[in-house]
Amino acid sequence: MKKLASLLLALMAIGGVFQSCDNSKTYAEMLEDERDAVNAYIKEHGINVISVDEFERDTVTDLSTNQYVGFSNGVYLQIVKRYNDKAYSSLEEAPIFQNNNLVLTRFVEVDIMQNDTTLASNVANKYQYLNLYPDGFRYTDNGYSIYGQFVAEPGLAYYFGYGMGGLYDSTVPSGWLMALQYIRDGAHVRLIVPSKSGHTTAQQYVYPYFYDIRDFSIY
Repeated sequence: MKKLASLLLALMAIGGVFQSCDNSKTYAEMLEDERDAVNAYIKEHGINVISVDEFERDTVTDLSTNQYVGFSNGVYLQIVKRYNDKAYSSLEEAPIFQNNNLVLTRFVEVDIMQNDTTLASNVANKYQYLNLYPDGFRYTDNGYSIYGQFVAEPGLAYYFGYGMGGLYDSTVPSGWLMALQYIRDGAHVRLIVPSKSGHTTAQQYVYPYFYDIRDFSIY
């Protein structure tokens, strides 16, 4: 009888393991959920997606029709302001982002899957308690690849343990860096960044994020 009871308990335990496995999602299923969430976000916010070929004719997105350019890696980009038009009289006058620049940024981050604002560092925002300091990262462009590393310097979020670097990790999401080739000092962009082009938490949970990056400035 004891042997039979032990056998039944073992079978129940094995069944529980298989049930747990059945309830878990594969990575492919999580990617599909992510795509569905991004598509729903695009539809909900009336985003007009244009091709890269169309965008690169003038590298401008029409705000009146809420245009975003959709890239093959799943990143969507809207350029709100190409440069700081209060500091420079023309686009040509504004500096481009170059190797070893220290780039300061203020932004709002929204978790698309959870529909929740998770981080914000824009000036005078209602979520200001989350982060009072700008993020700063060292931009690297070696001619073959681009890379960004958040730096811990006085006056920057990472120095105090806050911001993107403090909350996630010190590597700048590659989706952010894509925008820099199309903008100049003092630009304002909006991005939808899928998990593969996001920070470590995005990659771990296969979550896409929306970013309203109010400022990309060369320090």
